[in-house]
Order: sequence, then C-alpha cells, then structure tokens
Amino acid sequence: MACADRKFAKSDIRSDCRTMSIQPTQPVLPTVSQEFIQEWLDALHGYCPASQVDDFLTRTGLNALAGQGRGRVTHDQIVRLYHIVAVETGDEMMGLWSRTIRHGALKLLCCSVLGASSLAAAMHRFATFWNLLLDDHSLRLSEGRQTLRLHLEPSSDAQISPFGHVLLLKLAHGVASWLVRRELPLTRVGFTFVRPDFAADYPVLFPAPIQFDQSTSSISFVKSLGDLPISASEADMQPFLQRAPRDWIFTSFREHALPLQLREMLLLSDRMGSTLNDAALALNITPRTLIRQLKAEGTSFQAIKDGLRCDLAMRDLASPKNIEAISQDVGFASPASFHRAFRGWTGETPGQFRRRVRG
Repeated sequence: MACADRKFAKSDIRSDCRTMSIQPTQPVLPTVSQEFIQEWLDALHGYCPASQVDDFLTRTGLNALAGQGRGRVTHDQIVRLYHIVAVETGDEMMGLWSRTIRHGALKLLCCSVLGASSLAAAMHRFATFWNLLLDDHSLRLSEGRQTLRLHLEPSSDAQISPFGHVLLLKLAHGVASWLVRRELPLTRVGFTFVRPDFAADYPVLFPAPIQFDQSTSSISFVKSLGDLPISASEADMQPFLQRAPRDWIFTSFREHALPLQLREMLLLSDRMGSTLNDAALALNITPRTLIRQLKAEGTSFQAIKDGLRCDLAMRDLASPKNIEAISQDVGFASPASFHRAFRGWTGETPGQFRRRVRG
C-alpha cells in the first residue's frame, strides 16, 4: 500500500518515527526548489546556444517555470534533464567544470574503482581519476582518527561552481554506496560556498548534517567503513550507469537528516494537523530542542510541513481529484486558503498548475 494512503492512530506516531530512524524507507514525495538547479541552468546558457537550452527545458517541462523563481522541480525532471544534456552536449558534467568531461568518463571511473581492494582504496582511485580531468580543482582523501574524508579543493584562482561541487561529491557518495551495495551514512558534509536560501533542499541529496562556508567542500564517512570490501561486480555496472543519476544523486536515508525524518513521519501518519509539539513528543525531545536543531539545519517545522503539503498537492493536481478535496487532504480549512498558500509556494494557482501538467 502506498505510504501516503496508510493510516496510523495518534499513538502510533512515536513508534513509526523510531522505526524510520533505524532503516532506510521508500523515497519521500520528491521535489526541490527551482533555485536549487538554477546555477545548472545558468551554466547551460553559457555552454549551449539559447535555442538548445530552450529545447532541453521544453522536453523536461521546465520551460513553464521560467521566470517564476518559486517553482518546484521533480526528481524525474532532474534525471531527464541530465540524460538529455549529457548525451546532446557530449559532456557528462554538463558544462559545470572548466574542461569537458567526455562521454564514457563515468564508465571508465566505475571500471577503475571496481578493482579496488576496499572502499577506502576505491575512494583513492576516485580522487586520482578526477585529478586527471579537473584543471582548477583537486580531490584529496584524508584519514583522521575516526573519519575518512574526501575533500574537493579549488585552486586560488578557480571559479567556484556550487552545483558542480554538489554534483561531484554526490557522485562520490553514490559510487561508494553502489560499490558496497547499500547507501552509506555520512557523518558530515561541507561546502566552501555560503549557505543558500534553499539550503533546506540539501538533505534530499545528502544524508548528514550539512555545513556551509567551509575551507573545502567535503564528505565524511566513519573511518571503519573504509575497510568494507567491494561487492559490486562488472555485471552491475551497466544498470547503474543506465539509471544515472537517479541511483546516486538522491538519498533514501532518513537516519541523519532530521528534516527528512519529520517529513516522513508526517507522510506516513497522514496527519497534516500534527503540531511541532506532536513531532517533538514522537522524537522524545523538547519542542525547544527541536526548534533549535531545525534552525541549525536552516529550516523549521512549518517549512517542512508546507513543503510536504505542496508536494502532495502537486501530485494530486495531476490526477482528476477535486481541488476542494485536495485542499482538505493537505490540511486547509477552505479552498481559498489552499489557493493562497499554493500560489505562495509555486507562483501558480492550483488551476494553473493542473492545466500545465495535464496539458
């Protein structure tokens, strides 16, 4: 049964939340803000003719969001855009780096890391591979007393591409997880650039506490994970590449991402009327502690709740479901209140969104 259709009694919220904290679950209804991919779109405009970029956006349905600034982008649209751009530009990193990453590079990367004796050795090969391709950045693997960290370090005159940093570190995490056949938990993720306004989107990609304005961009694992043997085989490689970037760009872990854990709790319990106090009780912490922890991650309980409401509404607006019923299902007392909120979230009314997605 779909998780959005499951009903839980009020007393079940706490036990359900605890279950989520110890194992990965099915993906939460997925969108990210338009701002999250805007730098990628800007890079494409500098890399390709405007007519070609317009064609990319039209084929993925992203052209309808042009100029809105508040639209939401689905994971399917991101995956589709990646496929189209990587094939038609011949650059598997889509113009985000100073040098073209030619078609076949990711396949060669996978071939290289498959032969490693351990995960740590594979990450060393990953860094060596990219250091042969990148001109103004370098990757370095360091070992601390408790952590294994992969650093992405720009040269002094390098032009920083935030989305490029995100994509390359996400690739490292995805490849590492594929090699050991399970998504690896991260202990920390850091980026050299300042915290963006859309920082709440980052847990969708990285299952870890995320910090900005750091000396290097990096991902960190528990050091003992570096001893894991490589269990992926050459036969696994082609399916992994064919599904790219879906298998490595989005995370399914909730364990280290409090915003996703809360979002999942609301979704599974189907309780849009849940309050911050309800959530704190389910997590066995005080409301003040929950507020503080969410603030440290650049978000709030209401922002998480509204994000889920928006995604649920977008899903249902693509169906024949009555708009008044949708407004009630996502927790609004009246359709008018739902219309105002949805326009604030997306820049469109529910009716405009429905006409666009249903053609």
